[in-house]
Amino acid sequence: MYAVIETGGKQFRVEQGDVIDVELMELSGKDSKKITFERVLMIGGDSPTVGTPLVAGAQVTGEVVTPLRGPKIRVFKKKRRKGYKRLNGHRQDLLRVRIDKIKT
Repeated sequence: MYAVIETGGKQFRVEQGDVIDVELMELSGKDSKKITFERVLMIGGDSPTVGTPLVAGAQVTGEVVTPLRGPKIRVFKKKRRKGYKRLNGHRQDLLRVRIDKIKT
C-alpha cells in the first residue's frame, strides 16, 4: 500500500519504510521525534482511494531521522549592458523522515 502526501508545497509518493527529505517544519509536543502528515491526497493499493481534495480520516505517520541541509544552489542575477551582477547562494533546511505507518 502507498500514499500520496502533501507537505511544504510538494507531493510525495510514500510507502511504509521509505525515507524522504521534507522541508523543515515545527515539531511540538512531548514526542518531537514523531511526525504526522494529515494532508493525504491518495491511498493506493488494490482498491485506490482518491481524495477530493483530501482522503477523509487518512494519516501518514513517520519518525524524524535527522535534520539536514539540502544542496547549495546559486542564484545569479544580471542585467545586460548595465554592469549589474549579483550572486547569492541558498541551502534549504530539511528533515529526513522515515515513514512508519499509513492509516486509512
